[in-house]
Formats: sequence, C-alpha cells, structure tokens
Amino acid sequence: MAETGAHGFSEVTAGVLRPLNQTELKSVLAELKEIGKGEPALAAKLAGNDALKDFLAAALSLSPYLRDTVSAHPDLLAAAIEGGIQPQLEAAISDARTAWRPDGDGAVPSEAEVMTRLRIAKRKAAFLTALADLARIFDGRQTTAWLSRLAEAAVMAAVDHLLLAAHHSGKVALHSVEEPSKGSGLIVLGMGKLGARELNYSSDIDLVVFFDIAAGIVRDADDATDTFARMMRRLVRILQERTADGYVFRTDLRLRPDPGSTPLAIPVEAAMIYYEGRGQNWERAAYIKARPVGGDIVAGEAFMRELTPFVFRKYLDYAAIADIHSIKRQIHAHKGHGAIAVKGHNVKLGRGGIREIEFFVQTQQLIAGGRMPSLRCKSTEETLRELTAAKWIDQATCDELTECYWFLRNVEHRIQMVRDEQTHLLPETDVELKRIAYMNGSPDLADFTEKLSVTLKTVESRYAKLFEQETKLSTETGNLVFTGQNDDPDTLKTLAKLGFERPADISRTVRTWHYGRYKATQSVEARERLTELMPELLRVFGENKRADEAFLRFDAFIAGLPAGIQLFSLLGNNPALLSLIVNIMSSAPRLADIIAARPHVFDGMLDPGLLAELPTRDYLEGRIRQFLSSARHYEEILDRLRIFAAEQRFLIGIRLLTGAISGVVAGRAFTHLADLVISAALDAVMAEIIGVHGRFPAGRIAVLGLGKLGSFELTAGSDVDLILLYDYDEDTGESDGPKPLDPVRYFTRVTQRLIAALSAPTAEGVLFEVDMRLRPSGNKGPVATRITAFEKYQKEEAWTWEHMALSRARLICGDDELIGRAEAIVSQVLRTKRDPGKIAKDVAEMRALIEQEKPAQDIWDFKMIAGGLVDIEFIEQYLALTAPAGASDAASGKSTFEGLKAYSPGRMDANDVDLCLEALTLFTEISQIVRLCIDGAFDPKEAPSGLVDLVCRAGDCPDIKTLEGEIKRLSKDVRKVFQATVKNSA
Repeated sequence: MAETGAHGFSEVTAGVLRPLNQTELKSVLAELKEIGKGEPALAAKLAGNDALKDFLAAALSLSPYLRDTVSAHPDLLAAAIEGGIQPQLEAAISDARTAWRPDGDGAVPSEAEVMTRLRIAKRKAAFLTALADLARIFDGRQTTAWLSRLAEAAVMAAVDHLLLAAHHSGKVALHSVEEPSKGSGLIVLGMGKLGARELNYSSDIDLVVFFDIAAGIVRDADDATDTFARMMRRLVRILQERTADGYVFRTDLRLRPDPGSTPLAIPVEAAMIYYEGRGQNWERAAYIKARPVGGDIVAGEAFMRELTPFVFRKYLDYAAIADIHSIKRQIHAHKGHGAIAVKGHNVKLGRGGIREIEFFVQTQQLIAGGRMPSLRCKSTEETLRELTAAKWIDQATCDELTECYWFLRNVEHRIQMVRDEQTHLLPETDVELKRIAYMNGSPDLADFTEKLSVTLKTVESRYAKLFEQETKLSTETGNLVFTGQNDDPDTLKTLAKLGFERPADISRTVRTWHYGRYKATQSVEARERLTELMPELLRVFGENKRADEAFLRFDAFIAGLPAGIQLFSLLGNNPALLSLIVNIMSSAPRLADIIAARPHVFDGMLDPGLLAELPTRDYLEGRIRQFLSSARHYEEILDRLRIFAAEQRFLIGIRLLTGAISGVVAGRAFTHLADLVISAALDAVMAEIIGVHGRFPAGRIAVLGLGKLGSFELTAGSDVDLILLYDYDEDTGESDGPKPLDPVRYFTRVTQRLIAALSAPTAEGVLFEVDMRLRPSGNKGPVATRITAFEKYQKEEAWTWEHMALSRARLICGDDELIGRAEAIVSQVLRTKRDPGKIAKDVAEMRALIEQEKPAQDIWDFKMIAGGLVDIEFIEQYLALTAPAGASDAASGKSTFEGLKAYSPGRMDANDVDLCLEALTLFTEISQIVRLCIDGAFDPKEAPSGLVDLVCRAGDCPDIKTLEGEIKRLSKDVRKVFQATVKNSA
C-alpha cells in the first residue's frame, strides 16, 4: 500500500473541496463547533488549521452520510484528524481480521460480539477512506484497495469464527483452533470487484463458496453440504444484517452454479463437473477476477488452478464476444439505458459506463487468456496495460480507457458517499447533481457535465469498435434476401452488382446455408450469426476477380465444418479477416483444408502484430515457451506442440500468402519452428523415458538436422531429416531407473519415442514426417547412432553423396558438449582434402542417375528439371566438398544461397553465381507458395485461379506465359553452369 496518508489530514490543501451551499456550510460549522466542546483536541486542531476546517465543513455539507456518522460518533472524527490515515486504516483492518479471536481472558467471543467488532472496524475504515478520498489524499486506486482489504479481512474473520463455532459444537474437527481455516477445505472466493481488489465505496461483495470433503474436517460426510450451507447463511447474517452499529458488507452468493437449485456451499467435485460440462461464458467472465478471500486459501488457489482451462480456453474463443455483447444488450434493454445523458445516467451499466470498460477488457481476456497467461490479470487497469504490451490494443486506447475508468470510478464513489447507498445513478436534479460535481472536484456543474459526457462518449466509441459493425451493406447496395424457395429478383441484381457472374448459383448456395443443411448452419444461433455476417461476406467475396469460384470453395469449406458459430463470430467481429479468407479460398485449398480440419489454427490471425512481426526464432521461442507453460503431462505437451506447430505453420503461411514475407524468410521461419518443436519434443520424451527407465549416467544426446532442415529451407509441407547421436561412459552398464536398459536399447528407445512423438497421427494432427535414411547404413542401421560410430562411418565408409548431405548438416538440440563434438567431426570430415575430379565425377553421375530414375514431369517441377534446384544444390555441395582448406566453416547451417556466396569466389565466374542465385530465388519463391497452397504438382491449367495469380506475383511476372519463358531461360542457363562447374571438373 502506498505511503500517501501516513501523515494524516494535515496534508489537506486549501480549496480542495467546496461546500454545497452557504446555508449547509453554516449549519455544519455550527455542528463542528458544538462537537468541539466535547472533544477539546478536535476543537484545537480545527482552530489552528483553516484549510482542514474548511475541508471538513465542505465534506460534511456534501455527504449526509458522513455528517450523520460524525454526529453519532464525534470521537471518530477526533481520532481521524489526530493521527496518520494509513496507520489508522491498518489498525482498523487488523481489528476486523482478529474479530473472531478470544479476548485476553481466553473467552471466545459470541457471534453478536464478532458482528459488533466488525461493524466498528468497518465504520472507522469507511469514514477514514471517504475523507481521504474527498481530500485528494487518496486516489481511486488507493480507495478501492483499502476497501477491498477491509472486506477481505472481514470475510476471513467471519469464516474463522464460524469454523471455530462449528468445532466447539462438534460439527467439524479442525486441524488447528489457532488457524481455523487452515486445511479446512472450505473455499470462499471473492468475485467481481472484491476479487480484483476494486471495491466500490458502498459495494456489496459477491462470494462463491465450495468445500472439499477430502479435507476431512466434517465428522459425518453425509452432513457436509447441510453443515456448510448453514454456516454460509450465518456468514451472510454476520456481514450484512443491520444492527445498531450498522452493517459490514451486503453479501451476494448468487454467482454460484445454478443458484436457484443449489445449496449456498457446493462440493468442489460437483462444481468442477458443472463448469466443465455446463459452464456459461458469463461465468467464465466472472471467474476472471475471482480469487480466494476466505477459508482455506491454499485449497482455494488449487481450485482456481483447476478451473483455469474453463475460464481461459486453449483455443481462442470468438463466440464469447457475441455472448458478452448480448449480456450488455440485455442490460440496456432491462434498464432502459438507450442514450448518453448526464442526469439520471447509470455510470456503471449505462452507455459509456464502467461495465463497458470491463467488458472491453474481459472479452479480450476470454479470447486470448488461454494462450497468453500475461492477460490473466484481475484488475482492469493492469489488464489494459497487459493488452497493450501484447499489442492487442494501442497505447492511446490504454491511456484513454484507464483515465476514463478511474474518472468514472471516482464519480461512482461520490454517488455512493452521499448516503452510503449501493447506487450508480446520477441524480435527476441540478441541485443534487451539483453535489456530485463538487465532490468530484469540479468548480461548477457545467464543467462536470462536460468532463463526464466526454468520458462516456470516449468509452462508448472504444467499446463499439470492439463489438459492433458500424455499417450494413444491405442498406447501401440493395436487397439481399435469401428466404423462400425461389430467387428474389432484386437480390440477383445486387449479387451481380457486387461482382458475381452466376448470381443464381450464389443465391441458391446461401439459401442452402439458411436451411441448415450443413452441420455448421444447423443451430439457430449459427444461422443468426451468418445472417448478420452475410452482407459483408458477399461484398468482400464479390471484390475478388474470380468471385464465384472463391465463394463456392468457401461453401465446400462450410460444408465440412463440424460447427460454424466460432467461425461466423470471428468473421463478424473481424471484417478485415474476410479479405484474407477470400484469398485462401481462391488460391490455397491446402490452407482451406487445414482450417476446415482444425479451425483453431485461424486463432492467431487476431494478433494485431501478425503481419508486422517477422517470425524469427526469438519470436517463436517466446510463444512456444508461453504456450507450453501450463502443460504438465507428456501427452498434453505433445498435443500442445501439435496445436502450436499447426497454428504457427499456418500463420507463417499467411504471411507468405499476403506477401508480408518472402519465400526465403518463410523457409527460415518454417525451420526455426521445426527446431523449437523438435527440441521441446526431445525434452518431453526424455522426461518420459527417465520416469520409466531412469537416467543413463553420463549419457548425452544430440539431434543432427540434414537436408532442408539443415539448410534453413523447409517449406510448409517438408518432412525433416534427422540423425540422433548419443554417447555415454564405457564403464556404465545400464540406466538407473525402475526398468533399467542397456545403452543401445536405452538410446534406441529414446529415438523411437522421438520419432513417434513427431510423426504419430493424432486428433491434433502430425508434427512432422520424419526421414532417418541419412543415418549411417541407412534404413538397415540402428535408429540411434553412437558418436564414435558416426565419426568412424563418416571418415571411413561414407559415400560422396553422404558427404554432400553432410554439407547441409546442422546440430538442432541436445547436450552442449556432444553438440560441440559432433560439429567438430562434421567440420573435420568436410574439410578433408578431396580429389576435385573424383568428386565432380561422383556428383555428375549421381545427377544423371536421379534424372534417369525421377525425370521432371514438366517445367514446374523445379526440383528435378534440368537446371533446377537439384542442379543448383549440387553445384553448392560440390563447391563445399572441394573448397580450399579453411574456406569452409562446416556444420554452420548454411543455406544454399549462403553456400554459393561463400564457396564460389575464385572458383566460379561472378555472372554464373548471380545467375544461380537469381534462379534459386525464383524457384524458392514459387515453390514456397505452391507447397503452401496445394498438395501435389502445380499445373496452371488445373490450379485454383488465385494460385496462378500468386505464382505470377512470386515470379514478378505479369502473366503465366511470361513466367514460363523466364523459367525456361533460367533453367537452361543454370544447366550450362552446372556442366561447366561440375562435369568439366571431372
């Protein structure tokens, strides 16, 4: 807690608060003078401090509640201005927390005594907080924090008292009478503003209560529900019953599951079954702020951890947006809050009010909190900051809404300070509204009205941008009616105007959706969302130059969806994504199939920084670490890896599709992703192996990547070439676990589990197809290779083609010492002096053999065509194997681009190098696009219309004919370079 207020009301400055009017001021001053007769210290303090006297007179004139409190308890005012505010508040909260404890003589206080102690503490704390707030010694943050601490202390004390009373009556057997709640299994959660430590001045407190029968304190388990329910009825009475001393907090237990038919305290097991099976989005939103505030805090925290997957979904949840917004509409309909006006406006539930800021924040927490733990904040201001850090909102939005939030919270406090009423309504009359204006520090009503109006309109605008489409196409373009059996003539005209060549087919397709003939459109809610989306959907598809084809592919996509609400909600709330989905449907059936099978891959596209941020290793590493942070079990880790890999491959692909990154950058990104996934999978496999077979003493593992994985040139559909290397000390016989294994079987088991982890098909898909044929002895050899065997094989037995493959080798992950040793071996092997003529002969023969066994199908087979990728890669590998001593820094993970540049100086004509790089760039860019968009070969005559456009864009050519001519020219010239570089050296 901040130190502000440590020195008391001596900090009050002149003119901080103006009185309601002179009549009220004179009356209050007379009362203070009368009170001073009985409180000499108070009279002396006021006589010597005009600023303090003026402030108190103004505060009491503005707040009848504070005036009545001073009249009934003048000693309270005397004590308040005598000492420091913060120490007095700390003492009041301490009094509340210990209200249940026995007196000095050991006598246990009665329930009535506990109630009195709590009410005295509440009165003192509320009075001090209100004065400090009005004096501007506290701001809204401190006011809410002190009130929340007080409420928490009161709840804890009341629960401790009730548990102790139940112990003495024989209903329960506590583990400790000194700490009744400890280990009790009784969980009291503070919801809403109490959970977020943001209580209003006259707020009620929302509690939800559960109990864990396994805690073992209830003597008869069959009586547990009844015992705890009776206890909670007494808790409500202790806190909210009005006595001569007032009340503590109004208490509401209606946020529990199905409150109309469930007891006041619910078994933990029953609660989890309810939330997992029937929990609603509004309950998820409620639990964002929930935290244990009484009872068994440890059990409460464990319960909240168990509930996390319900509150924060693994996948982004766009349907929650519509649910949250519908709650807001219901509030408006029920309360009649149709417009912004100052008089009578509800600053909490009305338009532009506090609830809209809270919904703005909580909706985005529900959507992304499962994947971004940093967004699982309780307080509104902290969440706004985290949303800004995550780039979900910009700094201006954060600053605006934070300022608006605390302005409105201050107004809310002042409304409630007037008469200690739980209301959020501004007065209807000028006189009463002036009271709020003055309490809020405004010089007059006009100033307050202006500031409040600007605040409400700012909030409403920010809220509307998040939730509501501002235009509807049907009102601008023409009719869009899809009911009945026949086409609406005006609708056909509208469709044609939008850009569709076959409007009747489009109209029939949309009617099929509305009839609910697909699973995705069977529910009423799905069809309603689709109806709202339809004008914008048709407009964006119509802008595509092959609108009909793209739309009918989207129809096929919809037909395959198991449900449609999520997608329709996503597109309805994020119209900009429609353009992208049109692009996918018109050009990338492979991506369309992916999102049809696993719609969650679409989730990451809501990240505002998606196209602006490059998918570097650091970028991906931060996200995979966060995504795996809550996974505990082996299968859960692997499933999360599959989800992460599928989504990130998709998002890298989207960047490539939109031109945000080049094919070369995409190759590096796909490779970084593979590196991180393989490393995480190896960690998970090792943990699983160690759990069963133990550790292998001094055992070491490293994973070697080859092929496109080694050279940072993976595509969206690439498999990964791996070799698993291991080593151990010779004097170690077997692993140290419950099921020990000898070294060969141990490391073979690790390799088999890693292959299975990466390539086994599951409901979440496959991580990577794994190819291990490049290991020593190929498919005939052991799947795991000891480092000494690897070294011997590479130095004594490997063929030229294997050394060519080794030139693209890169150590991916594993033990640092073994990685260093493997890199040294690879480097030594590649730097071995070779006969250039023999290497050239081997390379040329191998190229001829490939050409014979796997001839190119057509000009678009960039890998196999004469002068294609294989020729360029063989040139680079030949140069690497015959490089002069010291020219090759092997095992460094060079791409083909980098290798050509590094090994060619002085050995190839510079123009030939530039030609190869030009061809490599073209073939890479087109190959990355093609592999992203389709499975199988590319045929311009059969390819999706949009893909042909993308390929032309990738090749920087105006049309496909020009591009074909460019490919023929480059491949012909590259073949000549290959022959000059390799064959002529033989």
